[in-house]
Amino acid sequence: MATLSLIPLAKISPHSRRLSRCDVVRFSSPFTGTLNPITVPKSVSRVPALVSPLEAISLSNLSGFPANLLDLLRASPATWESSIASNLFIFTLGSPLLLSGLSALGMGSAFLLGVLTWRAFEAPGFLLVATYFVVGTAVTKLKIAQKEALGVAEKRMGRRGPGSVIGSSAAGCACALLSIYSVGGSAFSEIWRLAFVASFCTKLSDTVSSEIGKAYGKTAYLVTTLKVVPRGTEGAVSVEGTIAGILASVLLSTVSYFMGEVTAPQAAICVLASQIANIGESFIGAAFQEKDGFQWLNNDVVNVANISIGSILAVLMQLLVFDGCR
Repeated sequence: MATLSLIPLAKISPHSRRLSRCDVVRFSSPFTGTLNPITVPKSVSRVPALVSPLEAISLSNLSGFPANLLDLLRASPATWESSIASNLFIFTLGSPLLLSGLSALGMGSAFLLGVLTWRAFEAPGFLLVATYFVVGTAVTKLKIAQKEALGVAEKRMGRRGPGSVIGSSAAGCACALLSIYSVGGSAFSEIWRLAFVASFCTKLSDTVSSEIGKAYGKTAYLVTTLKVVPRGTEGAVSVEGTIAGILASVLLSTVSYFMGEVTAPQAAICVLASQIANIGESFIGAAFQEKDGFQWLNNDVVNVANISIGSILAVLMQLLVFDGCR
């Protein structure tokens, strides 16, 4: 059989190039056994690049990777895989910001919250939680030196740990799980979403009112007796903190409305439920928190009670008032 060989071989580089007229192909004839030179036409195609086996394996594995990742991140409805991938991507990019407001263990707890939120309520729900985190972290660090001097600052320079994350998101996580597993069927999917939004409106309002009150409150009153008490006292409220807390709840419910998480009436429900829950939380703090016989009732447990009350109130308002009037 006739064979083709390129002469001279030394002129071929490891990278692909176009053969020119000076390249010669030797044609070995099966009849004579001699090598006859043939000039290569200018139209000869490009010689494939020489790639090592390791490079070939790497290229084949990476081909299509960015497209596959984007497809996974944009998966709708969300899956567990897309939820984990989205959170890994966001947490990797946002780790400097996250670590400014969370301890390492707190960040791990926040990751689990993020996965549950994305799986249940996709990107809009995640953005709601992200808004809560950014605003909450900002107000926690306001006048942090003054708060530390008064002994009312959050531990670790305002970086919250897993207990705080769980205490702030327990109700939201419960709503996410109820939504993921379609508890109550499609008729309740909107209810779980409303309760989820209400829980974070309640917690952000509580955080902002507390931190603004400690930083800027002129006079703090114990909610059970209305006596003047030092700033940062459990169960104490201030005018400045109360107004800031209401505005924070309005902000987060408005964000939820524009992201399509709730309707306008439901946004109003979230604001009202959050304020009632926060008044209840202040009474619990003033009357029972860490008192004799209630040492187990620490700030994280009170937070769980607070956001649970806010969620339940929002659901009851929706079912009894709005749905009952239809």
